[in-house]
Amino acid sequence: MAQLTFGPFSLDTGASRLMREGTEVRLRPRVFHTLRVLAQRPGEFIGYAGMIAEAWEGTHVSPHTVDVTVSEVRKQLGEYGQWIVHRPKFGYALVVPHADELVRQGWHYWSQRTRRGCERAIECFTKAIAESPSDFRAFEGMSASYLTLGIFGMRAPLDVYPLFLEAHERAVALIGLRPELRCNRAFGLCVFEGDCTTAESELLRSIDEKPSLATAYVRLGLLYGARGRFDEALQVLARGRQTDLLLPTLAAAEILVRCWHRDFATAVTLGRTGVELHPYLQVAHVNYGHALRFNGQLEEALEQYHVASVMSPDLPWLRALEGACQARLGRDRDARAILQGLENLRRTEYVDAYYMAVLRIALGQPDEAMAELARAEAENSAWLYARDVDPQLDPVSDRLRA
Repeated sequence: MAQLTFGPFSLDTGASRLMREGTEVRLRPRVFHTLRVLAQRPGEFIGYAGMIAEAWEGTHVSPHTVDVTVSEVRKQLGEYGQWIVHRPKFGYALVVPHADELVRQGWHYWSQRTRRGCERAIECFTKAIAESPSDFRAFEGMSASYLTLGIFGMRAPLDVYPLFLEAHERAVALIGLRPELRCNRAFGLCVFEGDCTTAESELLRSIDEKPSLATAYVRLGLLYGARGRFDEALQVLARGRQTDLLLPTLAAAEILVRCWHRDFATAVTLGRTGVELHPYLQVAHVNYGHALRFNGQLEEALEQYHVASVMSPDLPWLRALEGACQARLGRDRDARAILQGLENLRRTEYVDAYYMAVLRIALGQPDEAMAELARAEAENSAWLYARDVDPQLDPVSDRLRA
């Protein structure tokens, strides 16, 4: 019994099942066995005699039957059917291009959800596109990487969001608006374009088209939470748990929604579990830190922010959160040192102004905080979509509503 993977497919020889990105591709038994033979020896050409011996277990069939069966395999693989190559006198082979390995590496780096990880992912996807410009997965990965850089405040949204849109459009042109692509575009509409109505509709459609797409539940839950629709947000996230209980961003999203709802005690409980399950996801530590901070557990919150900052030293706004905690603990000197360091850094690097505002609020500088929020608007900070519910902005909420 073995698990064979190629492209977006996973072939389970024990269960005689082919999966494509979590969805089963139903194959006739003989078609499955034909694909199994090719997948077990990638890049090796197998002649008619060898194919009949292995896929038909020696039962006599004509070469025409083999050709027809391989044609059905190609059809079931969709756009990847071209990976099955035929050479007269040599037979058939499953030839996976080098670009596929690059795509896999790219998604691995992207899953780290750090700036360096996303930048390395983009390097992989760029090389994959150069080798295989018709592979939509490389464009989809590139678009997801640029979107991640923007939504996590890793790079300036004004720089990376247009690059996301460009890569997204290239992917759609190649494969159509598949649910994953629709989900990404919808979240971009919510976060960077302020069109929550269209975003909600598109996220619901993504879920309708692919109920197993757990990321869509996360993003719809965040959209509802940011709009103050907390009951709906928690219901959607609960549906997401039924789809993929261990999706890392799902746990982080529920912690955040609970904080927005001012249910800090529950958020702390969820946060503790979240970091135990996903200790290497910095956003889980960040959101757990929020919960602890607003529950009055400042030292513990500072520890979580510090852990996140160590994990992702290339995200300077994490230092702003450490500074805000230091200020709340009465350590103004430490907080001001962090503020000065970030001011120096922003001369050469993007530092999200939203969290500079959070730090200045903690330091008792409301005027400067409002100026930072104005700057955040000018820079199209990702975090602004939740400003109406974010407890970090409570001290200036009256001025925001004025």
